[in-house]
Amino acid sequence: MRLSPDTIKTLADKRGMNLATLLTRAGVSKTAYYSLTRKDSVFPKSVGSLAEALGVSPSDLVIDREKEARRAKERMSRVAELSAKYPSLDVDNVRHTLILLDLEPEERLRRALLRGQTFDFHG
Repeated sequence: MRLSPDTIKTLADKRGMNLATLLTRAGVSKTAYYSLTRKDSVFPKSVGSLAEALGVSPSDLVIDREKEARRAKERMSRVAELSAKYPSLDVDNVRHTLILLDLEPEERLRRALLRGQTFDFHG
């Protein structure tokens, strides 16, 4: 079981909490939290405390590597299908767009804006 810092941040934001507030409510130190996010396996009591503070199941906070691998494979198959059907499409933009569609609207917008800022329009 691997802890997903992105999911924790998103869930905390939705509940009007920043990370410091969440960790205080969960009784988890910053050191323990950052240590947990770097490990391939986490200590269940801490995950349980974080989940309880967020009002979600512990499984909502972890990354399922097999599920992520399946999703990436399915996404790349879809990119290949669209690229074959529409050869003029930029494969990287298609892949990026499909990734964005899996995100919450606010995160989708944030990432799209960041990508737009790094794109060289005058190149």
